[in-house]
Amino acid sequence: MKIGTIRLKISPIALVVVAIFTIFLAYAFFVSRDTRVLLWGIPTLVLLLVIPLGLNYMSQKEYADFRPQYEREARPVRIKMINLNMVGEPVRIEGVVERVYFQFLNRPQYIVADRSGEISVKMFTQPEEKIKVGDVVEVLGMVIKRYIAGGDAVINGVSIRKIDKTIEVKEKKKP
Repeated sequence: MKIGTIRLKISPIALVVVAIFTIFLAYAFFVSRDTRVLLWGIPTLVLLLVIPLGLNYMSQKEYADFRPQYEREARPVRIKMINLNMVGEPVRIEGVVERVYFQFLNRPQYIVADRSGEISVKMFTQPEEKIKVGDVVEVLGMVIKRYIAGGDAVINGVSIRKIDKTIEVKEKKKP
């Protein structure tokens, strides 16, 4: 589904929740034969789909609005140079996606590497294009701490997009 330039995507978990509650609703109706169950149940099922879509739209729109500001202010850095002293600074990195986590939640996390090292890029919304392992990407985001009380530096990604570039990554030695 697309609204303007924003592509909405509902997470599989939200779809499973709707499916489970549909089964519960059908069972409750067939046991009771009370139409009031349907009068309350069907709008509730619709809301279980509309609310995640609305949240996804708002999140996508906010990140789309932030992107031009980050494109202006973010300075290009090597991954090795990113540290806790840079918390709060907008950065731009280029690298290869080594791992992808949590795409099914619409909150993906990428491990991006360049020749100097690797870093975790946390997205709090689904990116515009499908990013997979091996893609060469440009990331715009802000340096944050992994955890509130501590942890290493990671990037809160505002934008991640594929670029036409080849980057060689050092092969890790296998034991």
